[in-house]
Amino acid sequence: MGNSALKAHLETAQKTGVFQLTGKGLTEFPEDLQKLTSNLRTIDLSNNKIELLPPLIGKFSFLKSLVLNNNKLTALPEELCKLKKLETLLLNGNHLRQLPAAFGQLLALKTLSLSGNQLRTVPTQLCGLRHLDVVDLSKNQIQNVPDTVGELQAIELNLNQNQISQISVQISHCPRLKVLRLEENCLELGMLPQSILSDSQISLLAVEGNLFEIKKLRELEGYDKYMERFTATKKKFA
Repeated sequence: MGNSALKAHLETAQKTGVFQLTGKGLTEFPEDLQKLTSNLRTIDLSNNKIELLPPLIGKFSFLKSLVLNNNKLTALPEELCKLKKLETLLLNGNHLRQLPAAFGQLLALKTLSLSGNQLRTVPTQLCGLRHLDVVDLSKNQIQNVPDTVGELQAIELNLNQNQISQISVQISHCPRLKVLRLEENCLELGMLPQSILSDSQISLLAVEGNLFEIKKLRELEGYDKYMERFTATKKKFA
C-alpha cells in the first residue's frame, strides 16, 4: 500500500478517532500511528499478516477498541497491558499460546475474543478483570478448566470446540456467569459438575456435541433447578 493511501487513512483517523485498515496484506503494525497516540479510540487491523505487536501499542492511552482478527500474532507484548481504557480486544484467528503476565491490568476490559488460537488453558489473568462481560475462547486447544475459573467475573464464557474433558467444580461459583458454552468438546457426563445445574447462576448451558446424549443431562439431579433459571431468563427477554 502506498504512502499516500496510508497518509489519507491517518488524516481521517485524526478526525474520527478510528483507524481501520483491513485486508491490505500488512506485515507489520504501521509505525506512523504513533503520531495519533492521543487521538485514537479504535484501531482495526484485521485480515492482515501482522506477526508482532510493537511495544509502542502501550502508548495509545485512550484506546477503547483494538481489533486484530486473522493476523499471524504468536505473542502479545507486556506493554499492551498499559491500556487502561481498553474495553474491547478481538484477537480471533491468530497463533497465540498465552497472554502477557500483566494482562489482569486491563481493568476496563469488557469483551475479549480469542477464538481460533492455540491456548491450552483458561488464562488465570482473566480472573482479576471485574468488568469482563464476554469471553470467547472457542476453537483453541484447552483440555481442562482449572479451579481459578471460580473467580472469573464474566457473564458469558464460550469454550466451544476445544478438547475439554475436565471442568473444575469451582465454575459453579462464578458470581456473574449466566451463559456457559461447552459444545463439541470431550466431556463425559460424569465430568460435568452437577453444581452447574443445582447451584450456580448459569441459565444457559450449551453442551451439544460431547460424549453423552443430551437427554441424559435431563436425568441429573439439579436439572429442574437449572430449568427454572433457564425459563425465568427466557421470560425476561421475551
